[in-house]
Amino acid sequence: MRRPTPAADLAFAARELDAPTAWFGLVAYGLQLYYDFSGYSDMATGLARLFGFEFPRNFNAPYLAESITDFWRRWHISLGGFLRDYLYIPLGGNRRSPTRTAVNLLIVMVLGGLWHGAAWTFVAWGLWHGALLVAERWLGGRAWYEDLPRFLRVLATFVLVLLGWVFFRADSLAAAGDYFAALARFDGTGGAPVRLLGAELFALPHVLILVLGLALMWSRRRAHEWSGHLSRRRAVLCLLLLLLSLGLLSTQRPNPFLYFQF
Repeated sequence: MRRPTPAADLAFAARELDAPTAWFGLVAYGLQLYYDFSGYSDMATGLARLFGFEFPRNFNAPYLAESITDFWRRWHISLGGFLRDYLYIPLGGNRRSPTRTAVNLLIVMVLGGLWHGAAWTFVAWGLWHGALLVAERWLGGRAWYEDLPRFLRVLATFVLVLLGWVFFRADSLAAAGDYFAALARFDGTGGAPVRLLGAELFALPHVLILVLGLALMWSRRRAHEWSGHLSRRRAVLCLLLLLLSLGLLSTQRPNPFLYFQF
């Protein structure tokens, strides 16, 4: 059987997209990036525990964040701490004027973008998050959607983060612009190539994995807490999951961690 192409790769490699396929591919990429990076961070933590070391947590349910400020307390915590301690605070942090604080935030986030790669797309990604952080700082540390119900706050933050991932994934600013245009293309235009892509993108394996990924992502159960207190039943379940994972790995081609390219 032919191995299905990852949904995110299909979407971002396409020349023509409509809004449903573009959003499907973007959500798929957001999940791919999170599970790749968070997953191998958890594996490193688990391997360290086998040798008696306790590594700090590097992710804390970032897609449950209720604002961009909250997101950066939860996503890639080690990088966030480094940027805070070695860039933001030495630049003056928030100890000076509001304007200088805004400039400091923008500088830090742009440099954080360039840390991932020397490209204008990463600069744009840093500026996007920097501008959102500045806006929340000017609102007293609150998101502009603070008064919405919690689920909608989480959803709004998730969408803002996804829009930033367009810059992160696109090969150029022009490609990012095209993808943003596709995200808003709800007019039903598009010929046979768009319909064929939609049929492949919305294949049952992609849909099932996306739904499962979203369900686990928004679950209140966290792997750290769940595995930190192992009962006999949990230990057996973990062993079965390990064997299943090894079986899946043995039938697949090598698939290096996505985040290793940054």
